[in-house]
Amino acid sequence: MPPSPLSPSPDAVPPPPRHHLPASPPRHALACGLALLAAPLSAGLLLRTVDRPFFQGIDDSWAASAGGPAAGPATGLATVLDRLGGPLGLVLPLALAGGLCVYGRWRSALYVFAAAVLADMLVVLPLKQLVGRPRPPYPSVLVDDGSYPSGQVFSAVALVVAAAVVRFPPRPRRWWWLFGAAYTGAMMWSRTRLHAQWLSDTLAGALAGAGVCLLLWRAFAPLLEEEEAERVAADSLWR
Repeated sequence: MPPSPLSPSPDAVPPPPRHHLPASPPRHALACGLALLAAPLSAGLLLRTVDRPFFQGIDDSWAASAGGPAAGPATGLATVLDRLGGPLGLVLPLALAGGLCVYGRWRSALYVFAAAVLADMLVVLPLKQLVGRPRPPYPSVLVDDGSYPSGQVFSAVALVVAAAVVRFPPRPRRWWWLFGAAYTGAMMWSRTRLHAQWLSDTLAGALAGAGVCLLLWRAFAPLLEEEEAERVAADSLWR
């Protein structure tokens, strides 16, 4: 019996299915990214123009309740997180980007580098210089000038989002988001526990990190979703 004209040819090769890596950006990634980034920018401009912003009272209360620099398990954990978020914080995204390059996923590596390394230099450092907010008094660790926003929290959020996009399939990604939220919260607590930054500095760093990652996720979508994901599904990254 001849095959039906509507049935597919037995020799036809179906296109490779859409793979789960890298992840597709959310539907409203551009709008959400702009909104998240606008909040810390607006607060930064407010800090530059007024001596005491409306949220300074919350910052003062939180700093007073954070405890002193006395040694103990809490201070030890906060110090470990401070080291992890310092220069070592650059090692993790660079290692992730390098590993992706080894497997031919240079597009994902470029996104990780842009979100977790380059954005810190192009967003956080200029904003610190623009705002020029003093640190809380008597920090327990060595800090530089410019408290707002928190670069360590920014880097933590950027690493969490970038890794979720390029590394985790949908089901493990849900657990990664929970881990990422806990890790970011711990980093925020560490910065305030050590009196290295105000609470609002850490919130601004988290919002800026999420906003920048969403904007870059949307910008890199043609490379990640339309090209690399198809190559991953077809096992043709090196061809």
